[in-house]
Amino acid sequence: MNIETLRDYCLAKAGVTESFPFGETTLVFKVGGKIFALVDTESRPTTINLKCDPERAVQLREEYPAVVPGYHMNKTHWNTVTIDGSVRSSEVQVWIDHSYELVRKSLPKAIRDQLN
Repeated sequence: MNIETLRDYCLAKAGVTESFPFGETTLVFKVGGKIFALVDTESRPTTINLKCDPERAVQLREEYPAVVPGYHMNKTHWNTVTIDGSVRSSEVQVWIDHSYELVRKSLPKAIRDQLN
């Protein structure tokens, strides 16, 4: 999985926008104005920060060396995933889905309804 594949996958979700609010190297994906993924466009290998249920976050960190507490994020709710080939692309997509759904569920009902 590369940065273009990550980008395409995130943008295919309902209501997703992309921007660079933190500078030229951090690509941010939002749903309903709230962040669900951040990609470091200059890191090699690529890294992506994803929101995660706290219990699941710990479990993923224990299971995958490529998953660590979120860099520059709340360590309880965010993981940084290094896209180095050690985690299957399909697994990363599941984690992106999880992050998106966590943020989507937290949105006001009126905004959630617009996304359907």
